[in-house]
Amino acid sequence: MSPRLDDSRTHDAASACPQGPTNSDSPAAGRLPGPRRAPAPPAPTATSASHTDAGADVEAEIETAFAGEGLEGLPEIPSYAQVGAMDARALSKTLFERLETLEEGTYDHAYVRNTLVELNLALVKFAASRFRSRSEPMEDIVQVGTIGLIKAIDRFELNRGVEFPTFAMPTIVGEIKRFFRDTSWSVRVPRRLQELRLDLAKAGDELSQKLDRSPTAGELAERLGITKDEVVEGMAASNAYTASSLDAKPEEDDTEGSLSDRIGYEDRSLAGIEYIESLKPLIASLPERDRTILSLRFVANMTQSEIGEELGISQMHVSRLLSRTLVKLRRGLTLDE
Repeated sequence: MSPRLDDSRTHDAASACPQGPTNSDSPAAGRLPGPRRAPAPPAPTATSASHTDAGADVEAEIETAFAGEGLEGLPEIPSYAQVGAMDARALSKTLFERLETLEEGTYDHAYVRNTLVELNLALVKFAASRFRSRSEPMEDIVQVGTIGLIKAIDRFELNRGVEFPTFAMPTIVGEIKRFFRDTSWSVRVPRRLQELRLDLAKAGDELSQKLDRSPTAGELAERLGITKDEVVEGMAASNAYTASSLDAKPEEDDTEGSLSDRIGYEDRSLAGIEYIESLKPLIASLPERDRTILSLRFVANMTQSEIGEELGISQMHVSRLLSRTLVKLRRGLTLDE
């Protein structure tokens, strides 16, 4: 926060004493730019005499830090809550002129830059209000918008002849939109599909008003100049924007169970999945005739007599081959266990 936000900077004595703060002024008042003099150090007393030498260096450093020549001549800025839009523009222009003359990394540069940020926070709040219907807390949106404001301040140039609010607003809104694009999707999808979703939504609304019905994928593709497959891909990607909990119950009908109760079921075949996976290599190692007999018996549900007729052997022979094969498979499962 800029030192200008301190409540003590509006000290009555400071405003009534144009030549500068008196000894009764707060230290924050001595930091204000303008033709003010740094407060004189207090006269040493009996209780402070022992600390005079140790405190002299500290006071000298403070006076040097806040006596920045780059802040001389700047106008007095009232409380930020009391600054109107037109006054904020005029003050910002003056501060930007001074900022261009200051060296980056110095105290004076940081002071003027921070003052510009706090002086234009109203732009961030105005831009953030456009997104108040989103699920994100407004405080988070304002913080992200403030990052955009700082970027706009660092890139702004007075010689372009553009008002700062006009220049900063697209940067602030873009930073907020980027935040939603990167964090609000339940499943991360490529940026191309995120932008395609917005284009499809806009084109769908326009065509719905024009046709008085929902547009088809072909009509959307023709409107956007893309292929039908790309439209289908964009519609599928839209499903990744939000996700519903399996335990959530529908708001319109509380009598229905959760989504997991309505779409879930017990898969009884899961109990034998381990045996199925273990049998696959054992069956693959069997001779071709044995595999054929197993397939005809347990897949085609043929009787041993029908299998014998199919293979040209007797029913008794089929029974012996089938029994031998089952014993071999059962022994293989037992060894694996």
